[in-house]
Amino acid sequence: MRILIIEDEFSLSDVLAAALKKENFVTDCSYDGEDGYLQAMTGIYDAIILDIMLPKMNGYEVLQKLRMEKLQTPILMLTAKSELDDKIQGFDLGADDYLTKPFEIRELIARIWAITRRQGIVETSALRYGDLELNLNQCSITQVHSRQSVQLGSKEFQLLELFLRNQNQIITREQIVEKIWGYENNAEYNNVEVYISFTRRKLNFIGSGVRIKAIRGIGYTLEQIQSEEY
Repeated sequence: MRILIIEDEFSLSDVLAAALKKENFVTDCSYDGEDGYLQAMTGIYDAIILDIMLPKMNGYEVLQKLRMEKLQTPILMLTAKSELDDKIQGFDLGADDYLTKPFEIRELIARIWAITRRQGIVETSALRYGDLELNLNQCSITQVHSRQSVQLGSKEFQLLELFLRNQNQIITREQIVEKIWGYENNAEYNNVEVYISFTRRKLNFIGSGVRIKAIRGIGYTLEQIQSEEY
């Protein structure tokens, strides 16, 4: 999953990004309300961590504008205040949860899983499609019958996670670039083809019948070849 952190304390933002990376999240950071709002509106994030005290536009204003624009991405508010009225204001504007500083990283991660589950992003230790199993904790794939497995690189893991969370859908090259490399990244579309090729090789290596199928001029989708065909 891809998480946007909108937090003006650089040290805290770095700590959060590092901790989330260890949990196999992809993170982007923004350090003021205006930039955070623009990044959030790209719609590429599965959850947003939003501080209240921000320069240029405070967290309440960012939250209100995002919800007025009908953005439904789950939002976890961070605040140094514990007053009930502040929390009620955030919930009234559309926040999904609140966390008061200081907090434990484990609690933050648990709350992220909780708010994403409410949006239908159900988390388990693995994702399955056909005979393919993606282990979310170990960044590996396994053929479920033979138990042959192989470790994935970061981009390969993110690609397969994206496909497995969007089964039976065509994902465009543009969506892949935005989700994995980021909205403002200069990654070219041939990067997508390179990592698709790497991932296909690993699917073949474990003997999986799952294929990444190219839809000419559009993008890619997963397909499962029947056992007699492989």
